[in-house]
Amino acid sequence: MKGASILFSILSPDPDWEDDFNRWYQNHQIPIRLSCTGFQSAQRYKDPDRPVYLGLFEIDTLERLESREYSKIRSQPNAQSAWMLSNTLQYERYTGHEISTVCAKNSSIEEALEAKFLRIIFFSVPDESEDKFNKWYDEEYTPSVLKTPGWLMVRRFLIDEFDPSPWTHMTLQYIENEAALLSEERRKTSQSESYKVLAEEPWFRPSFQVFEKHQDRVIPA
Repeated sequence: MKGASILFSILSPDPDWEDDFNRWYQNHQIPIRLSCTGFQSAQRYKDPDRPVYLGLFEIDTLERLESREYSKIRSQPNAQSAWMLSNTLQYERYTGHEISTVCAKNSSIEEALEAKFLRIIFFSVPDESEDKFNKWYDEEYTPSVLKTPGWLMVRRFLIDEFDPSPWTHMTLQYIENEAALLSEERRKTSQSESYKVLAEEPWFRPSFQVFEKHQDRVIPA
């Protein structure tokens, strides 16, 4: 199930306790958060080349993160959770609210949410450039990239909280297979004149990451 907001965290355990980390995340971290009102689903992804894991929670509204039940979970973790979070080799956490969702012509939201790959793009866009950036992204980039075979959905978010990087915008792109990532159609999206103009702006330095689906989506009963 897709929410209107997301809680998004990246954690990298030491390989020596990676199996323990995965058991903890699946058996504790996900269930205790999905027990909170407004948490609609959880999905885990993994960097194909490194022990770096992404946890993505769909939430109906970011106000749920201010609730007493969630605040207690976050501020009073059990001993195992406290140890895991303090010893992870990499930690990133972002919250955001969705500003658009567009599916490919022959795809659906539910199909796309089960995609094998998730491509994440972060941007830091100054206020004075936001209209120009949004116009390019919504009117040129998204329609173009969704013509790539295997590209299923593009979701855009405004970031509300960030740790550590001060990004302002995030895109989640749901991709069916690895061939789509390597395709010529996808590469063409960064060859347009509009893209080249934006690329000359000092702030236009996006960060790209690709994750592979690690476990099936979890939806609370």
